[in-house]
Amino acid sequence: MGGAVSAGEDNDDLIDNLKEAQYIRTEKVEQAFRAIDRGDYYLDGYRDSAYKDLAWKHGNIHLSAPCIYSEVMEALKLQPGLSFLNLGSGTGYLSTMVGLIIGPYGVNHGVELHKDVVEYARQKLDEFIKNSDSFDKFEFCEPVFVVGNCLEISTDSHQYDRIYCGAGVQKDHENYMKVLLKIGGILVMPIEDQLTQITRTSQSTWESKNILAVSFAPLVQQSRAEGEKPDTVQLPPVTVRSLQDLSRVYIRRTLRNLANQDSQGNGMVQRVPHKRKRRRCRRRPINTYVFVGNQLIPQMVESEEEEHADEEQKEAVAEEEEERDIGDIEIIKQVNELREQILALPLPESLKAYLLYYREK
Repeated sequence: MGGAVSAGEDNDDLIDNLKEAQYIRTEKVEQAFRAIDRGDYYLDGYRDSAYKDLAWKHGNIHLSAPCIYSEVMEALKLQPGLSFLNLGSGTGYLSTMVGLIIGPYGVNHGVELHKDVVEYARQKLDEFIKNSDSFDKFEFCEPVFVVGNCLEISTDSHQYDRIYCGAGVQKDHENYMKVLLKIGGILVMPIEDQLTQITRTSQSTWESKNILAVSFAPLVQQSRAEGEKPDTVQLPPVTVRSLQDLSRVYIRRTLRNLANQDSQGNGMVQRVPHKRKRRRCRRRPINTYVFVGNQLIPQMVESEEEEHADEEQKEAVAEEEEERDIGDIEIIKQVNELREQILALPLPESLKAYLLYYREK
């Protein structure tokens, strides 16, 4: 599933294409997508496929197409402080993006059938926290993943504000999913080849809206011998953050705000080297024919051909002028202001390391 937008050269290019195609429509969703490089969730040797609008699967590891994830993120209508449950959490890519929006006072849980995939997700989460340049720019709700079948969740489990299911849900499991949702909450899941947004409006009423035609593998039902009890999944507990952890959140927020104020007060503008635009091909309609049953039907399709030489020359001249202009502007090396602020504090090194989440850069 996918292929709705053009492939990107890198993560930012892919997000630009998703925005242009109106799959990403809000600033907070755009920021989350740009903060987490999709390529980091691919196995070595497969990263070249990361920025295509296509699903990817290797063994038990699976990523949906970017256009699907962007529609899901928009449909969830995420806000800071919400609780989120990801059924079929996979690599943790979506859960990590959600964590950037719901923030440190949210709840972020995931259930995944395969133990090796949960281990992979935890590894990728640790790499994001330790190595990503984006981590210090956000307040983050760290996902917690558990192994289990999402159709065997304990009946006394708590409910959530937002739920996503990443596998096809049969009609007879729809009510099971709805019960996990709080009143006023939103559930997004594929039902009968439609990505569907369900809002719980009261104890016994829901509103449904079809978002997008999709094709998902169905939920795996646990097979067991007759009379055998199911392996009940216990969701992670909803715990209150410790005073120490809350203090870290508050200190980091205060320093981040101070750094932002200083940057604005000094009129500092960070510039990055100019990236040459790709030459886009012009589409023109042509006649072709397709078989429908036993009939040959004429149909208009679009084909790509190169732009005229004079148009290419105009674009090249414009790019050269832009490059000359930007060459006159001093390019400031991007600095992690939050890190610099923490390192400058008159505190023991062990406490600084804690405030930095033990990041080395």
